[in-house]
Parts: sequence; structure tokens; C-alpha cells
Amino acid sequence: MAPAVQKITLSSSRDIPFNKLVLSQSNVRRVKAGVSIEELAEDIARRTLLQSLNVRPVLDAEGTGTGMFEIPAGGRRYRALELLVKQKRLAKTAPVPCVVRDPATTILAEDDSLAENIQRAPLHPLDQLRAFMALREKGQSEEEIAAAFFVSVNVVKQRLRLASVSPALLDVYAEDGMSLEQLMAFTVTADHSRQEQVWQAISGSWQKEPYQIRRMLTEKTARASDRRAVFVGLDAYEAAGGVVLRDLFQSDDGGWLEDIALLDHLVAEKLKAEAEKIAAQGWKWIELAVEFPYGHARGLRELDGVSADLSAEEQGTIDALKAEYAKLEAENDSVDELPDEVDQRLGEIETLLAAFDDRPVIFQPADITRAGVFVSIDAEGVLSVDRGYVRPEDEVPIAEPEPSSDGELAAPTLDGAEPSEPAIQRAVITIGGQVAEPEDDDAVKPLPDRLLTELTAERTLALRDKLATMPSVAFQAVLHKFCLDGFSRYSSYGTAIEISLRSASFPVQAQGLKDMPAAKAIDARHKTWEERLPKDKADLWDWLTGLTGDEQAALFAHCASFGVNALYEKGDRYGGGVTPHMVEQRIADADRIALAVDLDMVASGWRPTVENYLGRVPKRRILEAVRKGAGDRAAQLIDHLKKGDMAKEAERLLAETGWLPEPLRMADVDQAATTDAAEPEGGGEALPEFLAGDDEEAPTDQADESHMVAAE
Repeated sequence: MAPAVQKITLSSSRDIPFNKLVLSQSNVRRVKAGVSIEELAEDIARRTLLQSLNVRPVLDAEGTGTGMFEIPAGGRRYRALELLVKQKRLAKTAPVPCVVRDPATTILAEDDSLAENIQRAPLHPLDQLRAFMALREKGQSEEEIAAAFFVSVNVVKQRLRLASVSPALLDVYAEDGMSLEQLMAFTVTADHSRQEQVWQAISGSWQKEPYQIRRMLTEKTARASDRRAVFVGLDAYEAAGGVVLRDLFQSDDGGWLEDIALLDHLVAEKLKAEAEKIAAQGWKWIELAVEFPYGHARGLRELDGVSADLSAEEQGTIDALKAEYAKLEAENDSVDELPDEVDQRLGEIETLLAAFDDRPVIFQPADITRAGVFVSIDAEGVLSVDRGYVRPEDEVPIAEPEPSSDGELAAPTLDGAEPSEPAIQRAVITIGGQVAEPEDDDAVKPLPDRLLTELTAERTLALRDKLATMPSVAFQAVLHKFCLDGFSRYSSYGTAIEISLRSASFPVQAQGLKDMPAAKAIDARHKTWEERLPKDKADLWDWLTGLTGDEQAALFAHCASFGVNALYEKGDRYGGGVTPHMVEQRIADADRIALAVDLDMVASGWRPTVENYLGRVPKRRILEAVRKGAGDRAAQLIDHLKKGDMAKEAERLLAETGWLPEPLRMADVDQAATTDAAEPEGGGEALPEFLAGDDEEAPTDQADESHMVAAE
């Protein structure tokens, strides 16, 4: 017969008056943690005591009970009850449910106290989610739930947001197959199939970071900070039925706009509406774009408008603001640090005064009828309106002089203009850029054209010889021609110096080229000089003469910079255009200039991204870049990824390393110096290594070969 199992006897429970209870020194909890005593007291007042106190009888020296009981486990509950008694919300003799330990037990009081705190299992977040959902389904609001459990409303929203995750992924999380942070990342979208697709893609990968999950879930969306989203506005987008994905678990800068097609449609509609308002001003054409490429206005003449005058009211406002500014400065002149309210007001005044500097520009009505406007969105999402550009075909042509009724040639007029009264005058003959004075009928007839050509040939040689002995004048003559070529307000035709400044265009360019620091610096410098240059071409020479040597040199360098062409282009091996050897020599010459000016593309703001490099080259080149820029360990972390994921991770790893692809690196000095002397094999058709094609694997971008190599 099997021995009988000894039965366990549980400690008895009873209600003990509160004034018979005291805290035990055996309670192991010393440090405050979790819900505060005040919050616990409010919870007890709301729902009464949920858990009994663990007490032991207090014995006297003889081992006899004194009628008092000490509390080794449940001290926080006791303090909460004590607070309610002090607030007279609970009677001193109120019965308190207690579990009374046998004083003869061999288990120490400290043992009970430690066990109660250690063996208590915290609630799993998934259980908390389900509990919050049950409360909400039974009518409680998020605010009521948060108030009942002394947490913020955002915490409740975060837990409830986990319900948007696919049940399959919740099961994975319940089985500890993913972390809470990873589960939170999936809440940026409610598309369960997309969530499961992303988890399937990364579940076998080493890269399961939450930021990667968010990026994969939002890769086909637009950030709320995108210029298009800022321009349209989130309210308008949502009113049109668009969905904004939000991340409740970390800062998301406004979230992500899911419907790109809708966003682009709203942008186009708003740009069209703005264009209709501008068209009412009488412009001949208006071009719309989210963003125009760098150099889009090259070849067009920019009109010179006049800033609108200030009204008397505006001038009065400006004077009042300046007076207030001066008064505040005078009153706080002796203090080391301005008071916050004064500093804030001075900033407001500066902003208001700056707004008056941005005056509307007024153009002549006749110019408006043949000029156009570029309308786009700037980097901050604000409408950008660039008025006053005339296309070459819209320029008013000068009509050829026609014989008058008496056989004389009439003065040339502008096509389309009303002819004035016929003026009787002789033909205007231009010699060396100067207009000859008319002669009487009885005077000697004009010289034959052949003789004029022979004489001016001799003059040209004499002028060349003289100019060669005066470097300062030669420098100014070239600078004069550079200004005519480089600034759109002038016509560069009909000049004696036949040196042309040709500026290469960028038929293939990465998005955002015009926002590069170098592009902005060039535009700002060009605008500064353009504001100083005289409007009339005839005044340019004298204006240049009045500049200091340093100013002339600075303007010369600015104009000469437009002639730089360091572009790679696919050469024509049959001699029909630019040959591969010519391209090679161009790159070598650009290397020499780069060395001379100490060009640093990292300092110029270039960073490798998926768009400008990493997504355009094979995986082997991506790994080589990461290995050189971030080290072998970093390359090993991504070598198993697919091309798209590898490119995205490489962008993050290389962001601050200063790594550059070979076409952007500083060329070797000796190599650049000897390139001209070294003839390539194969009839001048060899290319540098980085210009050669890479046949390891085809790039994902199936653009033509010149585009692919240019991207490298």
C-alpha cells in the first residue's frame, strides 16, 4: 500500500482592524518603484483592496500574542491604506483582509517578503493589449482606461495600436519569435499582407532592426516632410481620402503619405490653380514642375524688372518698427544678456522688416507678353514663382531696312511694332563696332567691301600685336567677353574677342542636383555679380575698368568656372563626334584642375545614396564600397542581402565615412600629369578602369549604357 501524501495546510485568513497593523522591519522593499503610494491609494478607493496583506502576530517576551500584527509582505498596500485613513476616507478600525502566518513557522519573514515580490510575474504586453481592448469594447474610452491604471493616454493608444498587427505576427511575438520593438515597428501600416510579407523577407536575415522594418513598410510612401506633402497640406490630402501612416512608438515627423498617386494629383491641381492666377497677368507661357532641374533657364534671357515702391502706409510701418528696435536696444544696452521677451520681440521686428525687403517686381507690359514664368515648389514646400524669362524664339526680331519711296533705306524697326514716320537717312555702316557718321551726297562714296576687309585685316593684326604687350587690357577684354557669355541680360554676338565661354549642360542628372551646396553657392555668387553689373551692354567695359584688380580676378574666376566640363560621355568610336580619347583627355584635364583647387567632394556635400550610386551598381561594387569605407565587418553584415536591401544598408553604413566612388576621388598627381604623354592602346579607345563596363551582373536600372556609367 502506497504511503499517504501529506496534505498542505494553508495559512488562515481573517479581517483585522487597521489600527492593529504595523509595518515590519523584515519587509525587503526599500526603494520606491512602480505605482506611487498616492496612485495606489486612489486605486484602492476606487475598487477596494484586491490582495490581502501577509501578516504575523507580534509576540511579547514570553511568546504571547499582543493583539498587534506586523506586515512583512504588503507594505505598500498598508501605506496606501494609511494615507486613506489620514485623509479620513477610511476608518481607523476598518477591517483589512489579511493572511495570518503561523508564528511557529520556520520560514523567515524576510523570506515571505522576498518571495511575494520576486515570484510575481509582470503582465505580458500582449495580455495588456487584450485587456485594454476588452475594456474599450465594453464602453470605456482611452482616457478612462489611462486614468484607471495611472498611465498616459499615449501608452493606452500604443497598446491598442498593436491590435493593427497581423494575428500571425502577434502569435510569433507571443512565442518570443520577435521583440516588442519589432512588433511596434509593424504598426506603421494596417496592411496585414504587407506586414507578413516584410516579416517573411527579414525573418531569416541578420538584419531585423525595427528601423529596417519601418523603412520596408514605408518604402512606397512619401514622408510628411516631403515638399509635395507640405505644399498640399495633410488636411487636404486626408480630406481627399488619403491615408497617413503614423508611428505611435517614436517620432515620425508627421508620418508617411500612403497614396502617392493621389498626392501627385493634388499637387498638380494646386499648381494649375496657382498658374491660372499668374496667367491673368498676361505672361506668354508658364511652366509647372514640382522641381526644375539645375540649369533649366540656361539659354533664356531674364528680364530686368523694377521693385515696387513702398506705399506711405508701408513706409510708416517700417519707420515705426525701426524706432521700436532702436528703443529696445538702447534700453537694454547695458545688460549682458537680453531678457527673453525682449530678444523675442527683436527677432519678430527683424522678420517683419525682412518681409518688406522682398518687394514684388514690376515688368513692362510689352515684355510680359513675350516672356514666361517657371512655377515650382521649393525645398520647404512653398510655392516658388520665377517670372520674366524670354525664349530665343520669342525675342522681337529686328526687321531688315526696306527701301523707301525715294529709293533711300528706311531705319530698321522691330517686327510687330507700329512704324514711325519714315525717316530719310542714309544706310548705317558699322566699322569695327563703331557707327560711321553719314556723309553728304556729294561726298566720296563708301569704300568697296573688299577693300574694307583688307584694311581691317591689317588693323586686326596690329591690334593683336598691341594687345599682346598689354596683359591688363587683354585680361579685361577676355573678362568682358566672359561677362557677355555668362550673364543672360547681355547678347554675346558682335564682339571683337572671339573667345567663347561654353557651359556644358547636364542631360543626365540625379534628382536634387540644384539643391547641392555647390549649385546654391554658384547661384548666389552669380546673383551677387548680376546685381552689380550694369544693365546696358554699352556700359560694361567702363564698369569693368572701374573694378579693382581683386574684383576683376574674382569675376574672371566666376565666369571661367562656367566653362568647366568634367562630364563623362560615351565616345563615338567612329569619329562622328566626341571620341573616347577626347573624353579621357577631358577627365585628365579636370583632374589637374581639381588638384590645383584642392577639390574635396565630401566637403562639397556628396554622400553615397541608393539614388545617386548604390542602387545603380552591381552588388560587388556595393560590398567593395562598404569594405573600403566601413570595414570588412560591416561588409560581412550585408553580403547575404538582396540588391535593394544591400544598397539601403550600405547607404546607412557609409553615411559619415567620407567614402567616394572612383570618379569623385582626387586623382593621383603623377597620373594626372602624365596622362597626355601616355597614348592608350588600340587606337586611342582605351578607357580608365572606372569608366569601363562591369559585366559581373547587370544593374537593376536598365537605362542606356552611358547613363549607367555616368552614375558610377
